[in-house]
Amino acid sequence: MSGNAPSNDGGEQPRRPLIERVGLSLIALVMGGLFGVVALAAFAGGEMFLGAMGAIGCLMTLWVGGLTLLRG
Repeated sequence: MSGNAPSNDGGEQPRRPLIERVGLSLIALVMGGLFGVVALAAFAGGEMFLGAMGAIGCLMTLWVGGLTLLRG
């Protein structure tokens, strides 16, 4: 193969633009809300395992959305 592989010198990655970070965080907020609705519906229906999984999915999605917004 001809060409050089991109070098990875361990430097910092450039931050995403603010509009991209806000957009990704809004998507995470919507998805986290949907996971929360699934969790509430599952708990109301007596499905404890599904409710726990929905709640964990909600928390993880909101966590990543917050990290995306703050750290970029």
